[in-house]
Amino acid sequence: MHTYRIIPCLDIKDGRVVKGINFVGLKDAGDPVEWAVAYEAAGADEIVFLDLSGTNESRKTVADIVKIAASKVSIPITVGGGIRTVDDIRTILESGANKISINSAAVKRPYLISEGAKAFGSKCIVAAIDAKKRNDGTWEVYISGGQVATGLDAVEWSMETKRLGAGEILLTSIDRDGTKSGYDIELTAQVSSNTDIPVIASGGAGDYSHFYDAFSIGKADAVLAASLFHYSEIPILELKKYLSKRGVSVRQ
Repeated sequence: MHTYRIIPCLDIKDGRVVKGINFVGLKDAGDPVEWAVAYEAAGADEIVFLDLSGTNESRKTVADIVKIAASKVSIPITVGGGIRTVDDIRTILESGANKISINSAAVKRPYLISEGAKAFGSKCIVAAIDAKKRNDGTWEVYISGGQVATGLDAVEWSMETKRLGAGEILLTSIDRDGTKSGYDIELTAQVSSNTDIPVIASGGAGDYSHFYDAFSIGKADAVLAASLFHYSEIPILELKKYLSKRGVSVRQ
């Protein structure tokens, strides 16, 4: 039976976990290694480190964090933010990460996906897609932290990232992000039905039922959340009990 995944995301700046609203008013929220250990104990299936700085210096800092975290946890680690070259990918993977996610750099130079997949395998390459709904009901890809429209259709771009060699898609609804009104199920379902690689739903979780809907209707393979887990509004183990009772297979 297919097992679905629950993934917390930690935003990292200057080597520390930070929390804020739309990247404004960021406050120190602790050590990322300690959080990784705590999340594994709390039932997380994987963890995502998102480097908000995205500079060469910050990438080295994140690599050091990953090296320590990988020695203390057994769950997979994905790192995103500021990864622009195959050398960047190599640095992060050699530090102990299992996967990297690329967003803006992949849109600007799509063959970075192919190069990464060829060098390290598709399973290591996650295409991160931030999408916003258009007036005509389709979705457009945005980059640079959701600030820059690209003109790309999100569903078509998801299909292209798969063709280029991505092994997974991290799909974030800009419209839903931070609203706690639920994942964009329609968007998730469209991307899931048009690609045969795992899709991680992101943006909008606020209630137990939202996770169930992402799996059952959106056909996501995994769900990602940040503050909801970070502030224990929904404990991961309680979420897994809820999902299991509703027939969703999760690792206990």
